[in-house]
Amino acid sequence: MQVLAADFASATTSTASMPAPVFAEIAFAGRSNVGKSTLLGALSERKSLARVSKDPGRTRSLVFFDVRARRVADGPKTADTPPPEELRLAFVDLPGYGYAKISKSEAASWKPLIEGYLRTRVTLRMVLVLIDIRRGPQEEERDLLEFLKQPADASRTQPVVAKVVATKLDKLSRHERKPALKKLRDEIGLPVFGVSGESGEGLGELWNAIVASVL
Repeated sequence: MQVLAADFASATTSTASMPAPVFAEIAFAGRSNVGKSTLLGALSERKSLARVSKDPGRTRSLVFFDVRARRVADGPKTADTPPPEELRLAFVDLPGYGYAKISKSEAASWKPLIEGYLRTRVTLRMVLVLIDIRRGPQEEERDLLEFLKQPADASRTQPVVAKVVATKLDKLSRHERKPALKKLRDEIGLPVFGVSGESGEGLGELWNAIVASVL
Protein backbone atom coordinates (compact mmCIF):
# COMPACT_ATOMS: atom_id res chain seq x y z
CA MET A 1 0.00 0.00 0.00
CA GLN A 2 1.31 3.42 -0.96
CA VAL A 3 0.04 6.32 1.14
CA LEU A 4 -0.36 9.44 -1.00
CA ALA A 5 -1.57 11.84 1.68
CA ALA A 6 -2.61 11.82 5.33
CA ASP A 7 -3.75 15.00 7.02
CA PHE A 8 -5.47 16.16 10.16
CA ALA A 9 -9.11 16.94 9.37
CA SER A 10 -10.88 17.83 12.61
CA ALA A 11 -11.29 17.09 16.30
CA THR A 12 -14.55 17.08 18.21
CA THR A 13 -15.79 16.45 21.74
CA SER A 14 -19.40 15.98 20.66
CA THR A 15 -21.13 13.58 18.28
CA ALA A 16 -23.27 16.53 17.19
CA SER A 17 -20.23 18.33 15.75
CA MET A 18 -18.59 15.43 13.94
CA PRO A 19 -17.59 16.05 10.32
CA ALA A 20 -20.00 14.93 7.63
CA PRO A 21 -19.74 11.16 7.01
CA VAL A 22 -18.22 10.88 3.55
CA PHE A 23 -15.50 8.23 3.41
CA ALA A 24 -15.22 4.86 5.13
CA GLU A 25 -13.74 5.23 8.60
CA ILE A 26 -11.31 3.09 10.60
CA ALA A 27 -11.36 3.79 14.34
CA PHE A 28 -8.37 3.23 16.62
CA ALA A 29 -9.15 2.43 20.27
CA GLY A 30 -6.87 1.61 23.16
CA ARG A 31 -5.24 2.71 26.37
CA SER A 32 -3.41 6.02 26.33
CA ASN A 33 0.03 4.36 26.31
CA VAL A 34 -0.71 1.47 23.97
CA GLY A 35 0.94 3.03 20.92
CA LYS A 36 -2.03 4.39 18.97
CA SER A 37 -0.19 7.47 17.81
CA THR A 38 2.83 5.44 16.73
CA LEU A 39 0.62 3.03 14.78
CA LEU A 40 -1.28 5.88 13.13
CA GLY A 41 2.00 7.43 12.07
CA ALA A 42 3.36 4.13 10.77
CA LEU A 43 0.25 3.18 8.76
CA SER A 44 0.01 6.64 7.24
CA GLU A 45 3.77 6.91 6.69
CA ARG A 46 3.50 10.34 8.33
CA LYS A 47 5.21 10.62 11.71
CA SER A 48 3.84 14.16 11.98
CA LEU A 49 0.36 12.62 12.10
CA ALA A 50 1.32 10.91 15.34
CA ARG A 51 2.42 14.23 16.83
CA VAL A 52 -0.92 15.80 15.95
CA SER A 53 -2.76 12.95 17.62
CA LYS A 54 -0.66 13.28 20.78
CA ASP A 55 -1.53 16.96 21.21
CA PRO A 56 -2.94 17.33 24.77
CA GLY A 57 -5.95 19.27 23.54
CA ARG A 58 -6.93 16.50 21.16
CA THR A 59 -6.29 13.35 23.18
CA ARG A 60 -9.70 13.92 24.79
CA SER A 61 -11.48 14.28 21.46
CA LEU A 62 -12.41 12.20 18.45
CA VAL A 63 -9.62 13.08 16.03
CA PHE A 64 -10.29 12.61 12.31
CA PHE A 65 -7.60 12.22 9.64
CA ASP A 66 -8.14 12.18 5.88
CA VAL A 67 -6.11 9.46 4.14
CA ARG A 68 -5.49 8.82 0.44
CA ALA A 69 -3.76 5.58 -0.46
CA ARG A 70 -3.04 3.55 -3.57
CA ARG A 71 -3.08 -0.21 -3.89
CA VAL A 72 0.12 -1.34 -5.54
CA ALA A 73 -0.09 -4.64 -7.43
CA ASP A 74 2.42 -7.35 -6.57
CA GLY A 75 4.75 -8.74 -9.22
CA PRO A 76 6.13 -7.22 -12.43
CA LYS A 77 4.02 -4.75 -14.38
CA THR A 78 2.90 -5.53 -17.94
CA ALA A 79 0.83 -3.78 -20.56
CA ASP A 80 -2.21 -5.54 -19.12
CA THR A 81 -1.55 -4.45 -15.55
CA PRO A 82 -4.51 -2.30 -14.41
CA PRO A 83 -3.75 1.17 -13.04
CA PRO A 84 -3.35 1.37 -9.25
CA GLU A 85 -6.63 1.76 -7.40
CA GLU A 86 -6.83 4.84 -5.18
CA LEU A 87 -8.67 4.70 -1.87
CA ARG A 88 -10.08 7.53 0.23
CA LEU A 89 -10.77 6.82 3.86
CA ALA A 90 -10.57 8.35 7.32
CA PHE A 91 -8.63 7.26 10.39
CA VAL A 92 -10.34 8.19 13.66
CA ASP A 93 -8.33 8.29 16.89
CA LEU A 94 -10.58 7.69 19.91
CA PRO A 95 -9.68 9.13 23.34
CA GLY A 96 -7.26 6.85 25.17
CA TYR A 97 -8.75 5.25 28.24
CA GLY A 98 -6.79 4.49 31.40
CA TYR A 99 -5.15 7.93 31.32
CA ALA A 100 -3.70 8.52 34.81
CA LYS A 101 -3.65 12.34 34.62
CA ILE A 102 -7.40 12.84 34.36
CA SER A 103 -10.17 12.38 36.88
CA LYS A 104 -12.54 9.43 36.81
CA SER A 105 -15.44 11.80 36.22
CA GLU A 106 -13.73 13.29 33.17
CA ALA A 107 -12.93 9.85 31.79
CA ALA A 108 -16.56 8.84 32.35
CA SER A 109 -17.68 11.86 30.33
CA TRP A 110 -15.98 10.36 27.28
CA LYS A 111 -18.23 7.31 27.38
CA PRO A 112 -21.24 8.92 25.63
CA LEU A 113 -18.90 10.40 23.00
CA ILE A 114 -17.12 7.13 22.21
CA GLU A 115 -20.17 4.90 22.43
CA GLY A 116 -22.29 7.36 20.46
CA TYR A 117 -19.72 7.39 17.68
CA LEU A 118 -19.27 3.62 17.63
CA ARG A 119 -22.99 2.91 17.67
CA THR A 120 -24.29 5.48 15.18
CA ARG A 121 -21.55 6.51 12.76
CA VAL A 122 -22.82 5.31 9.38
CA THR A 123 -19.41 5.37 7.67
CA LEU A 124 -17.59 3.39 10.38
CA ARG A 125 -16.28 0.14 8.89
CA MET A 126 -13.71 -1.19 11.33
CA VAL A 127 -12.63 -0.69 14.94
CA LEU A 128 -9.06 -1.63 15.75
CA VAL A 129 -8.77 -2.45 19.45
CA LEU A 130 -5.12 -2.04 20.40
CA ILE A 131 -3.61 -4.12 23.21
CA ASP A 132 -0.01 -3.95 24.43
CA ILE A 133 1.35 -7.44 23.79
CA ARG A 134 3.25 -7.28 27.10
CA ARG A 135 0.18 -6.45 29.20
CA GLY A 136 -2.54 -8.56 27.67
CA PRO A 137 -6.24 -7.63 27.73
CA GLN A 138 -7.37 -5.47 30.65
CA GLU A 139 -10.92 -4.86 31.84
CA GLU A 140 -11.33 -1.87 29.51
CA GLU A 141 -10.40 -3.86 26.41
CA ARG A 142 -12.73 -6.70 27.36
CA ASP A 143 -15.58 -4.26 27.99
CA LEU A 144 -15.01 -2.56 24.64
CA LEU A 145 -14.98 -5.85 22.74
CA GLU A 146 -18.24 -6.85 24.43
CA PHE A 147 -19.76 -3.47 23.55
CA LEU A 148 -18.78 -3.91 19.90
CA LYS A 149 -20.73 -7.17 19.78
CA GLN A 150 -23.98 -5.29 20.43
CA PRO A 151 -26.27 -4.34 17.53
CA ALA A 152 -25.50 -0.99 15.94
CA ASP A 153 -27.96 1.79 15.21
CA ALA A 154 -30.60 0.79 12.65
CA SER A 155 -29.49 3.61 10.32
CA ARG A 156 -26.20 1.87 9.62
CA THR A 157 -26.30 -0.24 6.47
CA GLN A 158 -22.77 -1.67 6.62
CA PRO A 159 -21.44 -3.97 9.36
CA VAL A 160 -18.64 -2.85 11.64
CA VAL A 161 -15.73 -5.25 12.00
CA ALA A 162 -13.74 -5.34 15.24
CA LYS A 163 -10.11 -6.42 15.02
CA VAL A 164 -7.60 -6.85 17.83
CA VAL A 165 -4.12 -5.44 17.25
CA ALA A 166 -1.25 -6.47 19.52
CA THR A 167 1.14 -3.52 19.60
CA LYS A 168 4.79 -3.13 20.58
CA LEU A 169 5.78 -6.48 19.13
CA ASP A 170 9.35 -5.20 18.89
CA LYS A 171 9.52 -5.08 22.70
CA LEU A 172 9.58 -8.89 22.76
CA SER A 173 12.36 -11.12 21.53
CA ARG A 174 11.77 -13.17 18.39
CA HIS A 175 11.16 -16.39 20.30
CA GLU A 176 8.72 -14.68 22.71
CA ARG A 177 6.38 -13.28 20.06
CA LYS A 178 4.60 -16.38 18.77
CA PRO A 179 3.62 -17.74 22.23
CA ALA A 180 2.59 -14.25 23.38
CA LEU A 181 0.29 -13.83 20.37
CA LYS A 182 -1.19 -17.30 20.91
CA LYS A 183 -1.84 -16.51 24.57
CA LEU A 184 -3.63 -13.29 23.64
CA ARG A 185 -5.74 -15.06 20.99
CA ASP A 186 -6.71 -17.73 23.51
CA GLU A 187 -7.63 -15.13 26.14
CA ILE A 188 -9.95 -13.09 23.94
CA GLY A 189 -11.11 -15.77 21.51
CA LEU A 190 -10.44 -13.62 18.44
CA PRO A 191 -7.79 -13.39 15.72
CA VAL A 192 -4.95 -11.01 16.55
CA PHE A 193 -2.74 -8.87 14.32
CA GLY A 194 0.75 -8.54 15.76
CA VAL A 195 2.38 -5.24 14.78
CA SER A 196 5.21 -2.90 15.60
CA GLY A 197 4.80 0.73 14.69
CA GLU A 198 8.53 1.21 15.24
CA SER A 199 9.86 -1.58 13.00
CA GLY A 200 6.90 -1.82 10.61
CA GLU A 201 6.37 -5.51 11.30
CA GLY A 202 2.83 -6.66 10.52
CA LEU A 203 1.69 -3.38 8.94
CA GLY A 204 1.15 -4.89 5.48
CA GLU A 205 -1.21 -7.55 6.82
CA LEU A 206 -3.10 -4.94 8.82
CA TRP A 207 -3.43 -2.69 5.76
CA ASN A 208 -4.88 -5.65 3.82
CA ALA A 209 -7.56 -6.06 6.50
CA ILE A 210 -8.33 -2.33 6.39
CA VAL A 211 -8.70 -2.37 2.61
CA ALA A 212 -10.97 -5.43 2.75
CA SER A 213 -13.27 -3.62 5.20
CA VAL A 214 -13.72 -0.50 3.06
CA LEU A 215 -14.21 -2.09 -0.37
